[in-house]
Amino acid sequence: MGNLMEQIKNRLLQESMLSSASSFKNYRGILNWCVVMLVLSNARLFLENLLRYGILVDPIQVVSLFLKDPYSWPAACLVIVSNVFILVALYTERRLAMGSISEKVGLLIYIFNLTIILCFPMVVVLKLPSITPVGGAFALGVYTILFLKLYSYKDVNRWCRERTQAKARSLSRSLSSVSNTMTSDDLRTYMYYFVFAPTLCYELNFPRSESIRMGFLLRRLFEMTYFISNVLSVVFQWMVPVIRSSMKPLQEMDYSRMTERLLRLAVPNHLIWLIFFYWFFHSSMNFVAELLRFGDREFYHDWWNSETITYFWQNWNIPVHKWCLRHFYKPLLRRGAGKLLSQSAVFFFSAFFHEYLVSVPLRMFRLWAFMGMMAQLPLAWFVARFLRGNYGNAAVWLSLIIGQPIAVLMYVHDYYVTHCEDDPTIAEAL
Repeated sequence: MGNLMEQIKNRLLQESMLSSASSFKNYRGILNWCVVMLVLSNARLFLENLLRYGILVDPIQVVSLFLKDPYSWPAACLVIVSNVFILVALYTERRLAMGSISEKVGLLIYIFNLTIILCFPMVVVLKLPSITPVGGAFALGVYTILFLKLYSYKDVNRWCRERTQAKARSLSRSLSSVSNTMTSDDLRTYMYYFVFAPTLCYELNFPRSESIRMGFLLRRLFEMTYFISNVLSVVFQWMVPVIRSSMKPLQEMDYSRMTERLLRLAVPNHLIWLIFFYWFFHSSMNFVAELLRFGDREFYHDWWNSETITYFWQNWNIPVHKWCLRHFYKPLLRRGAGKLLSQSAVFFFSAFFHEYLVSVPLRMFRLWAFMGMMAQLPLAWFVARFLRGNYGNAAVWLSLIIGQPIAVLMYVHDYYVTHCEDDPTIAEAL
């Protein structure tokens, strides 16, 4: 009788499934509903776009993003010239290993080489009008990656020499197994393997897979082709019309219409960012890793679950995060800098390269990308201090969805004012 009364009482005391006190956790059906609604709403926007503008994707315009003259490839030539800086670093390291030059002389050569790596392409892009903004951004991106790789190459080899001189037997044996058994051609081959490998941090021995999986390689190649075509389609079909319609509200400082254009731009811009993330960090980097049998495939973590801004920046781009941690953040801590100062310095370093990769190809300096990156510091403090759990995750997503299109509109408006306002053909097109 007592058990029966207890069962009746338990049946009467039932929380609703959507109540926070309920132990119910399975919301898969609601998630599916959200996905269906998202697909339907975007399908409506896509159909509306086609009915209003027609098909805007033009292969000739796609090619013109990279080349002004099909017989002139200045950005590609600029990338080829980067081999000079690779060979300078390799030759310098050989001289240092042989003791032909001192550490101070080697350091001066590295400083000069790394400085020229950043300055030389910048001067060429600014002075050579035949380089398009997209071509310039590609070339500068290659040189930026090379700068980070060669800096890591310099540091790791210096650490190995210091440990060898300190009679660290384990690392001394590891170093001798690489340097003493390799010929000059082997060292050059290993150097270029590092240059092409999907990592920014140099190692004496990279993990290698046993063989190339052709099925995996072909799937990644298909994804690369498919997703980059999607990015170009969204840019020409969706973003360009919105940007064109945003010029007049920006010039007239019509804040209500500017806000409406910003929200319209946020969806395609964020979609492009997500597609680009998958295309670059998953498809492309895995394709290169598989082709080179490179074993360390940790290119990203679960940044989409970020509850703080700091967690997002630590997990969405693992190669850059590892480089900053190894060659920038920890050395600052070892020199006595505090954690806050070191973190701020890392954001400043990242902000510089964001601005470098945007302002130089556009041939104008507005610091929107720089200020956007530096604004992450107070935003990270605010989210970590006042928001938790799902609220923090929502704040991270909101900063990604809204923050980027603001910078896009600012740069497009300034580029229009700087380069296109006096050209009636371009002005009419925009």
